Amino acid sequence: MSIEEKKRLKRNDRVTIRTVATHAGVSVAAVSKVMRNAYGVSEALRARVTDAIEVLGYRPSRAARGLRGRSFTIGVLLIDIRNPFLPEVIAGVNGVLAPSHYQAMIGVSDARVQLETSLIESMIDYKMDGLILVAPSLPSDIIAKFAAQIPIVAVGYHDAGATAFDTVNADDQRGAELAVEALLACGYRDIEMLSLGEREGHQVSVVRQREIGFRRAIQRAGLGSSAPITKIPIAPPKREETMRKFLSRKNRPRAVFCWSDLDAITLLSLAMEMGVRVPEDLAVVGYDNSSTAALGLVNLASIDQSGRELGQVATRTLISRIEGRTGAEHIFQMPSLVSRNSLTRSGKAPVA
Repeated sequence: MSIEEKKRLKRNDRVTIRTVATHAGVSVAAVSKVMRNAYGVSEALRARVTDAIEVLGYRPSRAARGLRGRSFTIGVLLIDIRNPFLPEVIAGVNGVLAPSHYQAMIGVSDARVQLETSLIESMIDYKMDGLILVAPSLPSDIIAKFAAQIPIVAVGYHDAGATAFDTVNADDQRGAELAVEALLACGYRDIEMLSLGEREGHQVSVVRQREIGFRRAIQRAGLGSSAPITKIPIAPPKREETMRKFLSRKNRPRAVFCWSDLDAITLLSLAMEMGVRVPEDLAVVGYDNSSTAALGLVNLASIDQSGRELGQVATRTLISRIEGRTGAEHIFQMPSLVSRNSLTRSGKAPVA
């Protein structure tokens, strides 16, 4: 950088796209093309502009870019940050965005409609190009209204009839069936499900879908027409109190399928505390195959829905919507069972 350029920068600390263009000896339009990764940009031009950006420490104004068109920012809305499954989804999103010009901005809600709505409105106000909603609690018609303003992909939201936005899901019904089938293959016939309370059981939620799959698998196995499901309150301490009561029951089942690793891991901890042996007294299968489930001290058998892949697919789907696709897509991925000691001490997959 020349002495004259340094003097100019001292007078005006704000480095603009014009500053970059001047330093690189090219037009503003040329810098814009490089930044947009436009077709037909030569490697020589790209190198000059990239070098200028690095030397000057240029950071484009997101607000200004939003006013001109795209802001190259994607909003990711999470409902429950405590769930150990979510980091894998975020890793998948970032993995797709890393080589692109897009960046992710994460917002965290707590399943309250008012807060969730407010966060989505803020992301729209900040001129984000699209939104990925992970397990949103909003009704489909509300999401559709937002989708009229901004491209949206919902993950963990089973609404195959939606036309205004896309969905990306694991086949949660099939995942629950896999859990029951694994327990049956190990010889268990007394099987119950731990699910979330009614507030989380609306038809489009993963919780509700897993309940449907559980009931179907139990009935198909000839174990009765009413599959036993214990509902867990969403908030502590009642959440843990309900699990303790479950473990203390005289008629406690020999095997349990938990709607999520989030509760399955807590159940394992409480079982150890209360002297309930796993799997000798109680076999446990979770859902999500979170990194915590694989820890040696946890060793939780779990249904793997590949959170990283869900994040990747959702991001690619959103980008294609941003780039002009109009028809809704509803993508399903097949889950699989990862067998560990909470199902069988051998740690090997059960033989059907």
